[in-house]
Amino acid sequence: MLTRLRVSGFKNLINVDVRFGPFTCVIGANGVGKSNLFDAIQLLSALADRSLIDAARSIRNVGVRPADIRSLFHHAGEHYGDNISLEAEMIIPGEGVDALRQRVVASTTFLRYAVTLAYRADESERSFGSLEILKEELDHINIGEATKHLLFPNKPKWRRSVIYGRRATPFISTEDQDDGCVIVLHQDGSGGGPIARSAGNLPRTVLSVANTAATPTALLARQEMLSWRLLQLEPTALRQPDEFTAASRLDTNGAHLPSALYHMAIQYARVMKVSEEEAISSVYNKVTTRLGELIEDVNAIWIDRDQRRELMTLYATDRNGTAYPARALSDGTLRFLALAVLEQETDAHGLLCMEELENGIHPERIPAMVRLARELATNTSQPAGPDNPLRQVTLNPHAPAVIAQITADDLMIAENRPVDEKDSTARQITFGCIHETWRQKAQETVSTIPRNHLLDTLNLVVPGLSVLYVENEEGEEAAIREEKTQQASDLQMALFTVS
Repeated sequence: MLTRLRVSGFKNLINVDVRFGPFTCVIGANGVGKSNLFDAIQLLSALADRSLIDAARSIRNVGVRPADIRSLFHHAGEHYGDNISLEAEMIIPGEGVDALRQRVVASTTFLRYAVTLAYRADESERSFGSLEILKEELDHINIGEATKHLLFPNKPKWRRSVIYGRRATPFISTEDQDDGCVIVLHQDGSGGGPIARSAGNLPRTVLSVANTAATPTALLARQEMLSWRLLQLEPTALRQPDEFTAASRLDTNGAHLPSALYHMAIQYARVMKVSEEEAISSVYNKVTTRLGELIEDVNAIWIDRDQRRELMTLYATDRNGTAYPARALSDGTLRFLALAVLEQETDAHGLLCMEELENGIHPERIPAMVRLARELATNTSQPAGPDNPLRQVTLNPHAPAVIAQITADDLMIAENRPVDEKDSTARQITFGCIHETWRQKAQETVSTIPRNHLLDTLNLVVPGLSVLYVENEEGEEAAIREEKTQQASDLQMALFTVS
């Protein structure tokens, strides 16, 4: 669970310091750069698994040429910054398995990870340059200070279930030596002592190679960061059947939906110690019930396992008993179904970032969609466990009907403000909150907006509905026209598409 993120030098993010709760909704005017916050999170996740260059190239709008990685650095005109600094405070799982499927246990579960990257030009001009690590650190946060760091509402019984352990020294540290900077991986499991590596020639982060029981806490921190996913559900991927050998988890684009649902049922059988038939019935019925909140016509969701072709296909049955394969379901139904399947994960953890959650959903059905997204997040009033996984959700919506469903505590507001009050030409993005909500308790400076000033401050308009709408470049008229278009092309009032 990502609880705090500091970013500087990445795209238009300069000295950004934001806090996340279990459920967060980022809003702001179009073009302000809200998506860059998600990109920074994805860069951190990629750095935990890939080489520096591959991690940079994995971020959207970055091309395959080495020169394109410069676009990740903050720039004003033709001048580019040289450094990107990222720092995350997070709660990690207390245990897991390593690359050899051996059980590992974290020394402590509340951590802070920081990395600073620099762009290095090739003086020989034989290439476009590269990335270098200037600093990398992984350290613990004292349990006694947890309440100072976790400002969102939470109960002690939840906090005790996710934050525990102790540690006196760092897990990864950066040290200056005579021959240059070195990054040290300190072992907290069985094995030898610390391992030092010269920072100047590292092709990837030290955290990304922590994959054995010798460094269990760093390994579990790495796995936590890899679970920070940007969901961009594509109807084409959601409609596809799966081979028996397909991945057992839902991909970020929605691929492997049949396989994910089937394997969740099998996992449920193991965890709850019931028969596979009983588990399949229970899990499929839960998904059906959840989908029924969106569509009244659905009677059953199930997976057909074709033994001859070794294919799994998702089916929905209506109240008349007619079965329809996934390829016949509407876009909105499939997206809702994907979230309903994710809800059934018993071993889920990490962060789900979702942009434009409302795509393909009729405005009347959006409250159910937002309610499902919110209930995917951990309930901080109850202990974490299989029925309350340590999972969080962050939204970046555009539709007014989504924003209307969000409570003030869950809103994070993006604004484009001048860097210097005397010079309005240089601007940067800031993330604030509604006045008198939990983020205002932070020790760092937090910009706040009075509830009754939200519309004026963010250039929001109300196009004939009692909801907020983020005005686009064409203004209010375009906003109203877009709503009419959405209603005309909606596929969600019925469960199935017309073939």
